[in-house]
Amino acid sequence: MHTRQLGKNGPQVSAIGLGCMGMTDFYTTGTDTREATATLHRALELGVNLLDTADMYGPHTNEELIGKAIAGKRDQVFLASKFGIVRDPANPTARGVNGRPEYIRQSIDGSLKRLGVDTLDLYYQHRIDPQVAIEETVGAMAELVSAGKVRYLGLSEASAATLERAHKVHPISALQSEYSLWSRDQEENACLATCQRLGVAFVPYSPLGRGFLTGALKSPDDFAADDYRRFSPRFQGENFAKNLLLVQQVQALAAEKGVTAGQLALAWVLAQGDYLIPIPGTKQRKYLEENVAALEVTLSGEELHALEAIFAANATAGLRYPEEVMKLLDR
Repeated sequence: MHTRQLGKNGPQVSAIGLGCMGMTDFYTTGTDTREATATLHRALELGVNLLDTADMYGPHTNEELIGKAIAGKRDQVFLASKFGIVRDPANPTARGVNGRPEYIRQSIDGSLKRLGVDTLDLYYQHRIDPQVAIEETVGAMAELVSAGKVRYLGLSEASAATLERAHKVHPISALQSEYSLWSRDQEENACLATCQRLGVAFVPYSPLGRGFLTGALKSPDDFAADDYRRFSPRFQGENFAKNLLLVQQVQALAAEKGVTAGQLALAWVLAQGDYLIPIPGTKQRKYLEENVAALEVTLSGEELHALEAIFAANATAGLRYPEEVMKLLDR
């Protein structure tokens, strides 16, 4: 397994991680616990040790699934979870954000219990709380490091300015945000450059565009009734059709190279720098193995240019989240 360093002073972790969200939430009408567990075990066999979850996935069921799967295998895992997005039991689509110190202390204890571990390797603030100074939030997170409950700290969907402020309170090892061929705003908003300058790992989630960049999705009708993507602007109507034309061009390039479109898209992310550690999500072993094989795909300058020309700035049609959810991003 290829490895990359998690931040300036962090450990070496697998160059590709495993995003576990979809195993229990958002993309599924039900959880195939057996296959999800087999996928987690196969990841460890392949050397994929960075497992990514959050308390809000389920909520809570994702951490519980992972906790059972890694029982007796803790030494093989670099475990990352998140706090800060609050879901309303009465309205599953509603989202709140909480970065208050007392909430953080409550959240870490819940995550540790569900995961069945004493210490979390990496703890992210899932979304920035505009009502709480980032210095106060990160200060409380730093107390968890001192208490031995957390080893490294991260932020998710934070702006470059917020990352700078947070890093002055306590070293931030990772910034996790959406980044892929069809979500390249991190290049424009200085987050990638800031991570590189500060020595912070950048962890792209949805590096396959929530499955769109694999070419497997042909119609919005492919989604289950409760699939999150039915409500995402990029997956609706005319936007879907426009984006599909772009993906078909990626598929053509992949066919020429003898790889899958997903592998080509992942290889592009990996080629952006050794400080990037993408976490493609899957709940099936076959797709996990396909994603890991992307580590062996080398792209020439000409191929990188061709992919970037297809998904040039603003080429993707539609926002990456519904408008209400976009408001939760720290921009």
